[in-house]
Amino acid sequence: MRVALFTDTYVPDVNGVAKTLGRWVTYLESRGAECMVFAPGSQSAVRSDQRMVERFYSIPFLLYPECRMAIPNPVNLRKTLRAFAPDLIHLATPFNLGLVGLNYAKRHQVPVVASYHTHFDRYLAYYKLQWMEPILWKYMMWFHQDCRRIYVPSESCRQHLHEQGLKRLEIWPRGVEPEKFRPTADRDRILASRNISPGKFVLLYVGRLAPEKSVDVLMRTFEQLPAAVRAGSHLIVAGDGPLYKPLTERYGGEADITFTGFEQGEALGELYAAADVFLFPSTTETFGNVVLEAMASGTPVIGAAAGGVADTIGHGRTGWLCEPGNIADFVEAVCRMYADRALSAELAREALSYSRRQSWDSIFSRLYASFTEAAGLSSVHERGSKSS
Repeated sequence: MRVALFTDTYVPDVNGVAKTLGRWVTYLESRGAECMVFAPGSQSAVRSDQRMVERFYSIPFLLYPECRMAIPNPVNLRKTLRAFAPDLIHLATPFNLGLVGLNYAKRHQVPVVASYHTHFDRYLAYYKLQWMEPILWKYMMWFHQDCRRIYVPSESCRQHLHEQGLKRLEIWPRGVEPEKFRPTADRDRILASRNISPGKFVLLYVGRLAPEKSVDVLMRTFEQLPAAVRAGSHLIVAGDGPLYKPLTERYGGEADITFTGFEQGEALGELYAAADVFLFPSTTETFGNVVLEAMASGTPVIGAAAGGVADTIGHGRTGWLCEPGNIADFVEAVCRMYADRALSAELAREALSYSRRQSWDSIFSRLYASFTEAAGLSSVHERGSKSS
């Protein structure tokens, strides 16, 4: 099977979509498939092992500047596609590159599937662009009408798209890497390295610092903790984005708030494991990879009862859900965890157990079977042969 993937973000970009697609391509290749990836030029150093990745000049995307919109040369791109002769085209973006892939698929009768990763419609209100929503959905309906499958990361996301009229929706959940995110950590050393007393009750946020992530709810929750609880607590904010500078200017002088900037790898895994609670108020997640990473690190999660976060957390079993945007509800949840360490420990145990059942191999195995079916290939046909 030969798969052409069109995406607006790809490794070495560091975000949930890029990492998921990178893992998926690696899995496809391990099954004998051939992959060609079409992606914007990355601002990170491109890895030397990315042999089959075609990069294009790009500009920042309005609603998500960390992601790029490619400006492809359609003539050259079509030549590359004809030479590659894909059995299946996978569209992970509905924008510029995705349009080129969709056009090629229609012209050459190549089966096409799509994956949906971001609720851009829910971003619009945060940037005062609500008026665009009907236009966006009309476009999304047109763009996806010929897709044999539309893969979505969670049940709530599937329901959201179904209500808008999209069809042939299939859930592609996310997994977690237990070797990277685990509950073992030298907590005292990790906190001391950040100038945080090991005796503090540590709240952690990991993610993009942007309006659509409800970072204002995060900060106001910490501000409104009862004096005794706040005195015993410390907030770590790990991430970068358009709100990083305003937040550090406003809160940088607070002794009980630490802004780490962007974190990844071992340092990020240690932060998860050292925290007492992972506080994540975002309501716009299609899945919320960071929630599963925290769970795999043995850290109980307090999240918003919305989107993919609500699909991942079982309220009162594997975490705690709060009414979206309700500061008092989040404050109460933090106070509950602060006062009832037995409850916190029980939620952490159940969350860890749940996370260990989210295996990338089993997820990708099911997705591979779906791809071969969508491509019209037999399930045992590992390498397609297709004439130009």
